[in-house]
Amino acid sequence: MSEILEVARKVLDLEASELLRHKDLLDEKFKKALNLIYNCKGKLIVTGVGKSGHIGAKMAATFASTGTASFFLHPTEALHGDLGMVEGDDVILAISYSGESDELIKIMPHLKRFGVKIITMTSSIDSSLAKFGDTNIDLNIIKEACPIGAAPTVSTTLTLALGDALAVCLMKMRNFTAENFANFHPGGSLGRRLYTKVSDIMRVKDLPIVSYDVSLRVAIDAMTHGKLGAVLLTDKNKKLVAILSDGDLRRALMDKEFNIEKLALDYATKTPKAITNKDMLASKALEIIEKYKIQLLVVVDNTNKPVGILHIHDLTNLGI
Repeated sequence: MSEILEVARKVLDLEASELLRHKDLLDEKFKKALNLIYNCKGKLIVTGVGKSGHIGAKMAATFASTGTASFFLHPTEALHGDLGMVEGDDVILAISYSGESDELIKIMPHLKRFGVKIITMTSSIDSSLAKFGDTNIDLNIIKEACPIGAAPTVSTTLTLALGDALAVCLMKMRNFTAENFANFHPGGSLGRRLYTKVSDIMRVKDLPIVSYDVSLRVAIDAMTHGKLGAVLLTDKNKKLVAILSDGDLRRALMDKEFNIEKLALDYATKTPKAITNKDMLASKALEIIEKYKIQLLVVVDNTNKPVGILHIHDLTNLGI
């Protein structure tokens, strides 16, 4: 087993060293590729076949989700009608390690007819593909990690990393923010953190509320039926006075003078944490909950009347 682990370590060493080597090889051609994409009035169309095609599809997805309109075009499908998706304002990013992929070479003259700018990613500037390009991003490697030197390993890792470098540079050039990212990922955790408001998830129906002058027995009954582990105590004007939580109740049980018929207010927290801004981001509300180590946050109106309750479980269940 130690021998096979050593093989794995050598693969990682080879791929890591190649990435570091290419860090120092980035040049004006890479910058030109960036400027072509940045100034593109249309779409960035990524194309490639085989392993390069798979990497290209991932790159297109990354570009599209980080502010660069992009999609993947398969060369074979392009020859059978999908060239209709290409327009003159587009930029093509064509990937082939050898630069001699037949399917890719065949579509190049047709793409040229559209007047598009073409960025190639190849290991040789003298390759057939590179000759069609306005600039070329170098994919030349010392060796693949595959023991027979045939399976794309180091070369595909390098291609993917350079694609990431392009995408991140473009994000920087466009001042692409977390809010922009969330616009493209509303269903992701970042989208939920950036767009979910307290009003979207707070509980507003059947809130466990009792008068501040009820006994502990009555308050416990309301707490049980409310299923939130707490009950809100309000005055005669329905304004929030205190919260009796299950934690308060446990501490009350340790009191030698505990009496279930005493006022619930005697055992409640009289300075409960509450917010008035229903439009506050749920993530900000979570920060308050975590800061004060509480289970729930009361939402009140401008007159301090409870209108909702935000429980920590509501937030964690949404992945906020």
